[in-house]
Amino acid sequence: MVDELVPDEKPSRRHPYLVVLALVIFLESALLFVALGYLIFELGSETPQSYPSAIALTVLTALAAMWVAVIGIGVLRRQSWIRGAAVVWQVLQISVAIGSFQGVFARPDIGWLLLMPSIVVLVLLFTKPVLLHTARPQG
Repeated sequence: MVDELVPDEKPSRRHPYLVVLALVIFLESALLFVALGYLIFELGSETPQSYPSAIALTVLTALAAMWVAVIGIGVLRRQSWIRGAAVVWQVLQISVAIGSFQGVFARPDIGWLLLMPSIVVLVLLFTKPVLLHTARPQG
């Protein structure tokens, strides 16, 4: 069915790969919103060593959570720009995961929790059905 597509038209149904991709991206966004809630709680209940750093980290987490949610919405709308945005986010997430595996404060559990969805998203982004469903219309 997907192989019979004319480049000028998009398929009418969402492919299961596209749905799984959106679900994983929305899960990442939800976890970022949870982290944001935790940061806001900590900002109100504890005294940070540096208020500007704590506020900056909270704002950056809020922006990241909203941006990843926008990427998930773009996946469901089959926008072509989501592939680049999702790749950038996954590369950033993989770099944090790699950092979680090493160093004095290494947390391999967090590293694996960040690495596995990134790999799933990167694989799904480059499957033929997802590429066809998110292709920019010709003309």
